Amino acid sequence: MSKQAWAASTLSAAIGLALAMQAPVQAQNMKDMSAMPQPVKDNMARMAKNKLEKCYSINTVAKNDCAEGAHSCAGQATQARDPKSFVLLPAGDCSKIQGGKLQAS
Repeated sequence: MSKQAWAASTLSAAIGLALAMQAPVQAQNMKDMSAMPQPVKDNMARMAKNKLEKCYSINTVAKNDCAEGAHSCAGQATQARDPKSFVLLPAGDCSKIQGGKLQAS
């Protein structure tokens, strides 16, 4: 790995850790819908309109719709099959996928 790639990777990990440490505090302050970030509001609207449900533990790296206190939101999953990251699926499909869960672990 080149020095530049290693430095970028290290910086990215440090920023991710800093954001993760703030997530529980932010989650406690978001009980009011108006305080939620726009991607969360968008996901909730999509869920209601299209009868979607959250399916946890089936995402791939950077391919998620959001998460429960793990990171800000869409596309920020740093590990595949993250138990706190979810993908929105049509209702009933999550149980058909091996490892899919309807609640965060």
